[in-house]
Amino acid sequence: MRRVVVVGASLAAVHAIDALREHGFEGEIALVGAEPHLPYDRPPLSKEALQHGPDTTGLLLRSPEWYVERGVDLHLGRAAAALDPGARVVTLEGGASLDYDGLLIATGSKARTLGPASQAGPVYTLRTLDDCVALHERLVPGNHLVVIGAGFIGLEVAATARDMGMSVSVVELAPAPLSRVLGDEVGRWFMTCQAAHGVEVLCGTSVERIEAGSRGSKVVLGNGSTLWADLIVTGVGASPATDWLRGSGIRLSDGVVCDQSLRASAPGIVAAGDVTRWYHSLFDEEMRVEQWTNAVEQGRHAAMTLLGGDDPYIAVPYFWSDQFDVKMRFVGRANAAEQIHVERADTSSMVALFGRDGVIRGALCVNAPRQLALYRKAISDGTPWQDVVSA
Repeated sequence: MRRVVVVGASLAAVHAIDALREHGFEGEIALVGAEPHLPYDRPPLSKEALQHGPDTTGLLLRSPEWYVERGVDLHLGRAAAALDPGARVVTLEGGASLDYDGLLIATGSKARTLGPASQAGPVYTLRTLDDCVALHERLVPGNHLVVIGAGFIGLEVAATARDMGMSVSVVELAPAPLSRVLGDEVGRWFMTCQAAHGVEVLCGTSVERIEAGSRGSKVVLGNGSTLWADLIVTGVGASPATDWLRGSGIRLSDGVVCDQSLRASAPGIVAAGDVTRWYHSLFDEEMRVEQWTNAVEQGRHAAMTLLGGDDPYIAVPYFWSDQFDVKMRFVGRANAAEQIHVERADTSSMVALFGRDGVIRGALCVNAPRQLALYRKAISDGTPWQDVVSA
């Protein structure tokens, strides 16, 4: 290959570039990013960087010199606008184009918004460094924050704001936080944890509309009650950043559809990170994973596939979330679990197991790090469910 174009200035992109150079690729590498910033780390945006203000240099995944040393041609602040896989050309916003022999798609995901309900006043999302800067400036001790959506991002923002001295309310349509992913019993544990730190958690109700008022924004809920907010943040999920690929002929279905080795549906194209949907043989399902560790490992794996590798990507998913003094770690999959077994639950820790098709599929460990490695191996080995829960 003469040139590899990497679209998406992301964690997956940086590790893909690393792997390309480490394994002997000496051709040109071009990195395209919609944001003007060099690739940076996203997990701190809802925690340390949000509380103390983002240190842009400290968040960078690699120094500016790293890109120079590896001969990376940077195209930042210019999003990819279109792809012609037949001609092997990526068109950028503004009309410039890059031809490629190999293309790695690592555009990640973008925050979903509330749509018409949020048009009456400023409603913030937290996905980018610029989002974090704008939000940090508005986190004022004593003010009231309303968080819409009790997923991991919403709960982390709530915890950070509460630690900063704000009053916080969280609104969630589901019966409990995280229940769509982890089930109601686990979700209630997190609701109790948030409430113990002074966060008001309102579940089982929707946001009907947001109105501008004399005391800030009036949030009207589906149960008829209202909340007055000085600041509103939504955490209602993310969707893969694939708009620029529409009309290209690349197969899309909630992400870029890839085979087991992360090849997309056109020659010379691979994908990695949040944008990727691939078949995982260990779990026997197509999946898309929005997790830090997955982006690192997929970036490297996709690079190897682009260089001629054919190994399937079968890493066991892993992610974490820190809220107050709670360190949550999850390994495997919880979706479509047929069995959920709470092995341990007290005021400060919890271990919950998730099973499907007669085997253990996932494990949640809250302030219980020793069990994590044990269950990761059990998931990799396809250990029968009864052997795990009766051990």
